[in-house]
Amino acid sequence: MAKNISLTLACGDYEIVRPLLEGKVKADGIDLTILTSMDSATRHWRFLRNGEFDIAEVSSSSYLAARDHGLPFRALPVFLHRRFRHGFIFINTKKGIGKPADLIGRKIGVKTLMTSAVLWMRGILEHEYGVPLKSIEWFAELDDDIDVAMPADLRLTRLPHAKSVETMLAEGELDAVLHSDLIKPFLAKDARVARLFPDHKNEEITYYQKTGIFPIMHVLGLRQSVVEQYPWAAINLFNAFTEAKAIAMQRMQNPRIVPLAWYRDVLEEQETILGRDPWEYGLTDKNRKTLETLIGYSHEQGLIRQKPTLEQLFLNISQGRKRGDEFRI
Repeated sequence: MAKNISLTLACGDYEIVRPLLEGKVKADGIDLTILTSMDSATRHWRFLRNGEFDIAEVSSSSYLAARDHGLPFRALPVFLHRRFRHGFIFINTKKGIGKPADLIGRKIGVKTLMTSAVLWMRGILEHEYGVPLKSIEWFAELDDDIDVAMPADLRLTRLPHAKSVETMLAEGELDAVLHSDLIKPFLAKDARVARLFPDHKNEEITYYQKTGIFPIMHVLGLRQSVVEQYPWAAINLFNAFTEAKAIAMQRMQNPRIVPLAWYRDVLEEQETILGRDPWEYGLTDKNRKTLETLIGYSHEQGLIRQKPTLEQLFLNISQGRKRGDEFRI
């Protein structure tokens, strides 16, 4: 009797992976134990530091650093989490900050400098708005997923355990915070905290129309031992995630599944602005530009020492030209 291999996958509970979670889609030859209850930061640490999972959705920035240090991980070009980030730059409203240039010379808090969201925001601030990162005094709340030697001229303070950048912003100890999530004072409608870009959506649309970039936050990491022991598994996993996404996107066409009055209008707006498949997998032209921008930001910010090629970073999921698209006996 044929026997599947058993692998553990840790990822977010996303609509585009739901067919895998529910068993509607299976990776050929693989039985997956899927874990979804962790927050992202915990999942990344447990995968990269502890090696607890065979496969994991992992921070793209941390994956770059892991490969730069020769750690035994590989990745598939499956991008379960993307997000525009202009709306995650928060300011203290008492500090006279009205535009990006007002951040120059300020004290800014981050979750970690290696957080993918923070990497993107720092890169965008420097390249799109002329905010020199080395003019800023940085305060990091958490340890990085991968220990790296930061540039000597970087002004960085690692905060003690009891300190929170969110509280420090509200209380005026920090001028701004770059964060991967909506911070607690903002959600609580604390008048001391606001977004740098009040109309962040239009700012993000303008950014996309200029650059064609829909920022990639996470990649799908695999332990090197899995790749070596089961070299066929990478393509089968890629195909399963691709099938799951296709089913999810088809289901999302039905406005009755989401309790939002104008859901269908928003879905149509996304398609008009971002195209039919903004969540595309693989090393497509758009994804190449996005990933190469990410690599460039990581290198210039001192998180990686070398700039790898995409072929060095991602497993080859080619089945040969014109193969795999149509099943024939």
